Amino acid sequence: MIPSCPRYRTLLVDDEVSVRTDLRTKLLAHPEVTVVGEAATVRTARALLAKAEYDLVFLDVQIIGGEGFDLVPDVRPEARVIFATAHDRYALRAFEINALDYLLKPVAPERLARSIDRLGVPRPNESAETDAAPHGALRPDDTVYLRAGPRARFAPLADINLIAACDNYSEVILADGAKLLLRKTLKSWEDSLPPTHFMRVHRTQIVNLARVVRYERDPEEHTLLFLDGLPAPVPASRDRWPDLRVRLSAFRPTP
Repeated sequence: MIPSCPRYRTLLVDDEVSVRTDLRTKLLAHPEVTVVGEAATVRTARALLAKAEYDLVFLDVQIIGGEGFDLVPDVRPEARVIFATAHDRYALRAFEINALDYLLKPVAPERLARSIDRLGVPRPNESAETDAAPHGALRPDDTVYLRAGPRARFAPLADINLIAACDNYSEVILADGAKLLLRKTLKSWEDSLPPTHFMRVHRTQIVNLARVVRYERDPEEHTLLFLDGLPAPVPASRDRWPDLRVRLSAFRPTP
């Protein structure tokens, strides 16, 4: 039986009428989302956030009277927030909430659809037994927010080389050599990363298979993975080789 479709009462906070109109129009393709209010300034948005009943907020980064970040404390705790910005540089600012997503304007319909999917809304003709990605699962072309203490940045998943376990933390190593220590376990990463591109090749390491340029196998069946931009190879456990070989074949790295 198809589960009943939840309704998400949604607020649009953006100081450009054309942007709100465009977003409202594109949201018509998602009947589970209902726009119940709009605001164009920090003052009117704060009043709307205080009195309206809502579950989701599309929040512009720069609006009349301040910034969308200024409104974060006014968003009800149970509501989800999707940030929108016309400039990548604003996405680099740290914020204290677990934002559902952020979008670059003008918002592409397919990118908007992926944000709505993260709400965990069942689609028409999609049963509870669907093999679609679970709620919160990332896609290979997604961008993730990485916050390590006072440092924070957005990074495409494609730029992640390696994620290594450090007790209850994990170290993320990016293609540009940057290293960030996050309070996030390897298991949590494993549950959210796309398995087509990321694999836990060792008890303490997850690699981006798309960045493996070659690998070496020795007579004792040890495997070393060489990743683009990573100076040292990553060892893979012998018991993971059968699965690793299949997954690597999709990217055709050279032995």
